[in-house]
Amino acid sequence: MPTSTIHHRILIIGGGSAGIDVAARLRHAQAPDVALLDAADTHYYQPLWTLVGGGCAPAKESARPQASVMPKGVAWIKDSAASIDADNQIVTTGTGARISYDHLVVCPGIQLDWDKIPGMAGSMDTPAVSSNYTYATAPKTWELIRNLRSGTAVFTMPAGPIKCAGAPQKIAYLAADYWRQQGVLNDIRVVMVLPTPGMFGVKVFADELERVVARYGIEVHKNSELVEVDGAGRQAIVVDHSDDSKQAIGYDLMHVVPPQSAPDWLKATSLADPGNPAGYVQVDKHTMQHTRYPNVYALGDAGNTPNSKTGAAIRKQAPVVARNLTATIKGRPLPASYDGYASCPLTTARDKMLLAEFDYTLQPAPSIPFIDTTRERKDMWYLKRYGLPALYWNLMLRGRA
Repeated sequence: MPTSTIHHRILIIGGGSAGIDVAARLRHAQAPDVALLDAADTHYYQPLWTLVGGGCAPAKESARPQASVMPKGVAWIKDSAASIDADNQIVTTGTGARISYDHLVVCPGIQLDWDKIPGMAGSMDTPAVSSNYTYATAPKTWELIRNLRSGTAVFTMPAGPIKCAGAPQKIAYLAADYWRQQGVLNDIRVVMVLPTPGMFGVKVFADELERVVARYGIEVHKNSELVEVDGAGRQAIVVDHSDDSKQAIGYDLMHVVPPQSAPDWLKATSLADPGNPAGYVQVDKHTMQHTRYPNVYALGDAGNTPNSKTGAAIRKQAPVVARNLTATIKGRPLPASYDGYASCPLTTARDKMLLAEFDYTLQPAPSIPFIDTTRERKDMWYLKRYGLPALYWNLMLRGRA
């Protein structure tokens, strides 16, 4: 092994919610020599960006220094991953450093593929288009919503897995409720473009969302996708997959969500699922262990588990990974199993939320006793605005929730 290669027993790639949570849990379990590879200076609580875009929270509240969330006793390698040689157990970083490992946890997050839709990337620099999917542009979304008094507002969602699949809808409801409060909703054509045949993949929640869109008078295009953006002409080109027809929808405001996939460098590794062009890491959907490399685990948005890519899913996956990895190191059977739990806190108004909780069975999986979370509720709004951020910063990132 070259002298320029450093070694750690456990290497975690990614310092987002998944990486920090697992690192903290491994330290609680007194795992020796845990290192975390991440180049970020700032850690973001991304679920708040919907509320930032809706004018319900300040952007700065979602950001803290990365150093402040790094678990004590974990070696922070302030660099990025560029490749993984899983056969030789070596990670090469963006600066060319080589890190060998005994055990690897892969959770680098997901990649926003702005260029997959012609014109989308360029349209983000125009005055009428924004997205809540970045820290820099979420405040612009609120400016556009606040200033619109008439015209057409388009809200789009791409096909394929994306992080927080409810987010493309949430901002439409926050916007429509604001325009209702301002007395201008009747002067605005609100259009939602969804690639799915229904409002949501679980019927009971889909039925509730049908009532929500009816209340606001939102025009929903199902089985449809944004395929091109004419930013200069303010035209959204939408295809209806039921008959492959296309139409141009003029807009005065558009909130876009880019297609998403595993990071390009990860797609090129042997860890990627060969049957998935999005390049997600191939793991057992219950144990989170790689199907071909038993010393490798993956969780979070970059894994190929068929659950919704949400922070709530990570909260349930992290203890499974920490327990199973600990067992792997000790040569014991894997004790923990992930059932596909995910939740989507859907803001349906500026004071109401629908908490959609479900698992691999696509059946409701409520976690709060005595409360019907299949309906939009005011108390759930406070959970979204205050409870979940507190849970995230104070418990989840410390491996305690």
